[in-house]
This record gives sequence, C-alpha cells and structure tokens, in this order.
Amino acid sequence: MNARTEIMQRLRASLSDAPAAPEVPRAYRRTSVRDASEVREMLVDRLEDYRATVHSATVESLPTLLDGLVTGPVILPDGLDPIWLPLAEEVTDPLDAACVITSSTVSCAETGTIFLTGRADEGRRELSLIPDHHICIVPAGTIVELFPEAWERVASVGLEGPITMISGPSATSDIELERVEGVHGPRRLDVVILG
Repeated sequence: MNARTEIMQRLRASLSDAPAAPEVPRAYRRTSVRDASEVREMLVDRLEDYRATVHSATVESLPTLLDGLVTGPVILPDGLDPIWLPLAEEVTDPLDAACVITSSTVSCAETGTIFLTGRADEGRRELSLIPDHHICIVPAGTIVELFPEAWERVASVGLEGPITMISGPSATSDIELERVEGVHGPRRLDVVILG
C-alpha cells in the first residue's frame, strides 16, 4: 500500500462517523394571504426605505413619465415594448448611456427585491449595472409578497443565465460605515409600477 492510498483510507474512515445532516423544518409561508394593494404598498415601502424613487403609471401615462425621468442618452433592451420608448437620444454602448430602462420578471414585496432574468425586455445584465441611472418598470401583476412566490416565477422563465436581484440603488459601506452609492451599479434607481 502506498502513502496516498493509506491517507485516503484514513480520510474515508474518519468521515464515516460523521452524523447525518439534520432535517431542516420547512414550515414557512409559501403563498401570500394579503390582497394585491397591501402587497404593492409593502413593496413601495421597502423600495423607498432602500432609497429608490417609486412612481405609478398607466400604459397611457408611461411615455410622458419616462420622458421626464430620462437623464441623458439612454440604452434600451431590444425587447422593450415600443410604447415605453422615451424621446431621448438612444445609444447602443452601455458606457455611453446616462440611463437604462428595463422591465422586470417579478418583484418581492417582503424583501423589496426586483428580479431581472435577462429576458428580451430586460436586456443583458450589464445594461442594468453600468449606466448611473436605472429606470425599472414593474408591471403591477408581477408583484408578489413572499420570496418563495418570487422564486417560483423566476424558475418558470428558466434559470439559464444570470439573475439580477435589485433592492435599491447600488450601495456599500466602508469599515467606518460610510455609505457610498454607485460602486457596483447605478446610483439612482427609479421604479415605475405599471397598472
């Protein structure tokens, strides 16, 4: 028997006495019991707490609202609904864009988190991370209360690419707890709840 085989046998023998992993209770709520207006209010509260600016719009008022929010050259994902397109100068390179407009897959009110899954109306991940200003459109019908509900919706569109979870503008703190915004993504986040 060589040294490698002996070492591996010792490792296997020592691992055989390891206790079985404990059963984790899964008694948490998986579906909401709140009505849609309460869930929407909860999402708005969480997003504003994270320093996002929240707006409400109808399909008719959305173009005017977007024109007022756009802060300069804008980059748009290819699949964005044409009715949502602002009148601003459109660019194709994220480095040239002052802001980006995307849609979203689902939003979790409990955590104040918006999920982007890279669908055609959300664009590639870099679109939501490079410009300094992100305008994210959240259709009211995609707001859920609980994380398991949100994750189920994310899983239903497929988990082939990266998932971006947004809870307010990009922010981090240094060792002295000095908050710095815009280090890992946009400094400004406007959320438009549509409907």
